[in-house]
Amino acid sequence: MIDKLGLQPLQGVLQPVASKSLSASEVTDQFGNFLTDAMNKLNQQQQSVDKLNDQFVKGEISDVHQLMIATEKASLGLQLTVQVRNKVIDAYQEIMRMQV
Repeated sequence: MIDKLGLQPLQGVLQPVASKSLSASEVTDQFGNFLTDAMNKLNQQQQSVDKLNDQFVKGEISDVHQLMIATEKASLGLQLTVQVRNKVIDAYQEIMRMQV
C-alpha cells in the first residue's frame, strides 16, 4: 500500500548497511541523504497538487478524481512526515533524559 502511494520504505537506507560494514559517518550521510530525498519528493507532491488546483480553478481540467487523488497523496505524505518528526523529537528527548 505504501509503495502505491509513492512513499518508499527504508529499504534504500537499510540495504547497504546490512550488506557491508559502514562507519557511523557513512550511515549518517546515507540517512541524511534519504531524509533530504524524502523531503524533496514531498515538496514535489505539494507543488504538483498546487499546479493541479490552479488548472482546476482555471477550468483546464475537469477530472476531479485526479485532483482528489493527488491531494490525498500529498496529505498522507505530509502526515507521515509530521509523525516521523514527532518520533524523532521524542527519541531525542528520551536520550537527553538518560543519565550517564
